[in-house]
Amino acid sequence: MSYIAEYIWVDGTKPTAKLRSKARILDDGAEAPIWGFDGSSTNQAPGDASDVVLKPVLVVPDPIRGGDNVLVMTETLLTDMTPHPTNTRAGCAAAAEKYGKFDTWFGLEQEYTFFEGLKPLGWPDNGFPAPQGGYYCGVGADEIFGRPIVDTHMQACIDAGLHISGINAEVMPGQWEFQIGPVTAPRVADELWLARWLLYRIAEDFTGDSGVAVSVKLAPKPVPGDWNGAGCHTNFSTKQMRGSFDACIAAAEALGTKHDLHIKNYGAGIENRLTGAHETARYDKFSYGVSNRGASVRIPWQVEKDGKGYIEDRRPNANCDPYTVTRLIIETVCGAASK
Repeated sequence: MSYIAEYIWVDGTKPTAKLRSKARILDDGAEAPIWGFDGSSTNQAPGDASDVVLKPVLVVPDPIRGGDNVLVMTETLLTDMTPHPTNTRAGCAAAAEKYGKFDTWFGLEQEYTFFEGLKPLGWPDNGFPAPQGGYYCGVGADEIFGRPIVDTHMQACIDAGLHISGINAEVMPGQWEFQIGPVTAPRVADELWLARWLLYRIAEDFTGDSGVAVSVKLAPKPVPGDWNGAGCHTNFSTKQMRGSFDACIAAAEALGTKHDLHIKNYGAGIENRLTGAHETARYDKFSYGVSNRGASVRIPWQVEKDGKGYIEDRRPNANCDPYTVTRLIIETVCGAASK
């Protein structure tokens, strides 16, 4: 007997990387081996030296094909087995190992928008839907669009063994969110990339009312104007923060010391989303506060009440690279705490 292994990797497209995948048939009982691909077709190599290596880092059950088939999250390597220049996972893993004594946990809130052709799913062909207000965590066919895809995706993540912790409809119609975590890095980023791949793949099988296939966009500002953008709010804690409110404050203040560096690496188009409106702080200003969704970093009210817990970095875009985001937070917060 044999089984199918779907190899998944992050390509070299700029300014926002894409997911790629291809399948390999393996003998029953065989582990997914190192493989490779044509990097000249993924913005990762020239044609005269095109081979890029795929190294498995996380293997999970394939909830789409079922049976003994698997999904294989991989990282990219050069042929000398060193990290490829587009491999941001290696730096994340190194940071997590360097600051391992802090026992860092992450929870990633991935927002995204369904599109039917050129318009968000559920939007009228001409004009706009009713203003924002009733869509967030709403119910009813006049306000909620895409729930069958969302529920199918949620169950797929569960069946794959990912640490999915919830879903909800978001503020703009056609916009949703799922959460991964709490999990350590780089595992949390591995799982987010897998969950993104599953979302894209599952949406392929659905069409909107017009018969056009539904697509998923991670655009940070999917519709210009008075509509919410899409982020990847990143919840973070260390062992020290889970025991001390002062450590939570120190972490928030540490993030402020390298605000420009984080903004530069939190996803293309961040200036269009972080405007100071629509539950965001401006991209060129840093702030933190308890229960403040208009701050760069929010400290949940229960954290202040309990005197310990975590903080939420609200700056990362929906199209961010979770390896880069988690690496920067570890280096900034744990680096400051180590001084």
